[in-house]
Amino acid sequence: MRYVAYYRVSTAKQGASGLGLEAQQAAVLAHCKEPAIQSFTEVESGKRSDRPQLAAALALAKRERATLVIAKLDRLARNVAFIANLMESGVDIVAVDMPTANTFTLHIMAAVAEQEAKAIGERTRAALAAARARGVRLGTPDTSRLGREARTGADAFARSLAPTIEELRVEGIYSVRDICSALNARGIRTSRGAQWHPTSVQRLMDRLADHDIASLAQRLREYHPTPA
Repeated sequence: MRYVAYYRVSTAKQGASGLGLEAQQAAVLAHCKEPAIQSFTEVESGKRSDRPQLAAALALAKRERATLVIAKLDRLARNVAFIANLMESGVDIVAVDMPTANTFTLHIMAAVAEQEAKAIGERTRAALAAARARGVRLGTPDTSRLGREARTGADAFARSLAPTIEELRVEGIYSVRDICSALNARGIRTSRGAQWHPTSVQRLMDRLADHDIASLAQRLREYHPTPA
């Protein structure tokens, strides 16, 4: 079979990494048993109907009187009108995941997919409306509380290592690199269970310094309270 291959991935990341694309290529080659006349790859959402690579693939297939082959039917579209226009192009189309599909089958599947896409949108809008009615705040999440919790945890972990850092100083270990080596040698890990690096040790030292300054300021306030 003389054929033109058409592939589509939804995101630029998938296109750059080959994620999803390699599987489509393998499926088409396994089905057709020989290389395509030419292959076209589109990086585009299935909702978009303006696809220059698909148009070029159809034009070449029509000119060469070849078949347009795709790996999966959903690589075309979830839009009945779009599928109908493809059928009117006069080019035979084969979907590897459903090689026996005819024009009628393609229309039915596109109609079902289009209806499901609309239903998903309606369910999403209904869920958002219900959430708003319950007083749920939508949009960009408030990360301030999460940030405070993360800082509190990091500060507590730093304070737990303060005695160890003091021991190292008594032993004459002061530099960031030497402290890094000493912590790793003792089998002490970071709060994430990783080995220490100079940058993570520096962050630890900065937190301890901030804690010492805050503690000193608190003691000064206690000894010299602000006049009422």
